[in-house]
Amino acid sequence: MIQDYLLFMEQVLFKCSRSENILNFRYIEICNELQTHLKISLILQKNNRTMFTGIIEQLGAVKAIVKENENIHFTIEAPFTNELKVDQSVAHNGTCLTVVSKEGNEYVVTAIQETLNKTNLGQWEVGSKINLERCMVMNGRLDGHIVQGHVDTTAECIAIEDQDGSWKFTFRYEASQPTVEKGSATVNGVSLTVVDSKEKEFSVCIIPYTFEHTNFHQLKVGSKVNLEFDIIGKYVAKLMGKVY
Repeated sequence: MIQDYLLFMEQVLFKCSRSENILNFRYIEICNELQTHLKISLILQKNNRTMFTGIIEQLGAVKAIVKENENIHFTIEAPFTNELKVDQSVAHNGTCLTVVSKEGNEYVVTAIQETLNKTNLGQWEVGSKINLERCMVMNGRLDGHIVQGHVDTTAECIAIEDQDGSWKFTFRYEASQPTVEKGSATVNGVSLTVVDSKEKEFSVCIIPYTFEHTNFHQLKVGSKVNLEFDIIGKYVAKLMGKVY
């Protein structure tokens, strides 16, 4: 939970404050700003602003695609449709979209041109399987990591390695944001641990359960996926740039 991040920051600040190392004073500046951003995130959640965890609930299927001017309306079939409400936010392959209507076991979301430009939604076809996650409950467990549902960029799958019990997927992207070994990244809405982190390239290992219950089993070399980098990492990268 976000409270756990805040507690961690308090512990870091306490340890750094007892040291005279100048680098620790820089960390204090960073932690203070991070605390502020995390507290804002906590307030946003209390006011029903959306946040996700990267733990996929269901696989949905695209049933219809309707273009209207620059927008595209997607009709999605999902097992939890009867629990949804109009104006509710749902992450689709990691992209936060608003439910605009629903009927039976299907609902409709609309993607504007900006969303289509920055995500892989424009490549969806009728029958495409979509990773779905409803926004997290404030008092629920944070089983993955903090995910905003705001895709940073797309990446191309450049390698898939069968490791006899798991699969290793390697992705290449063009954004300047770095990944961190053993850090978190969201791929098509799935919270994953980074391995083999390189400049503009990283890999993730997928266990059989995740492979079966997400659309990872449909990915091929050349597939385009949505990426959202860890929000904490993005703040650290930005603030470290300010400090140095």
